[in-house]
Amino acid sequence: MTTTLTESVFTQLRQVYDPEIPVNIVDLGLIYDVHVDGDRCTVTMTLTSQSCPEAKTIPDVVMRRCNTVQGVKTTEVKVVWEPQWTPQRISAEGRKLLGIDEEPEAE
Repeated sequence: MTTTLTESVFTQLRQVYDPEIPVNIVDLGLIYDVHVDGDRCTVTMTLTSQSCPEAKTIPDVVMRRCNTVQGVKTTEVKVVWEPQWTPQRISAEGRKLLGIDEEPEAE
């Protein structure tokens, strides 16, 4: 089985961490969409809050990581605030790493 460009991008995104939370941004649920069209990648993501101190750093790291994928020449990172991030977006693996035993209740 060959790895798709999108899978390769996700592999790189799993190497990006919010410095305040020991879970990668994919498992935190910050990545809303990854779209690869030819050699162009578009990542739609959010942050844990609009006042996140890493609001400028994390998208830059995302862009640089995506651009390391063979076959990706340019990456656009779109930071969106809707839908708003909530702890419900954290994956099962992320909850395990954070020591959260169960899924958060719906708001």
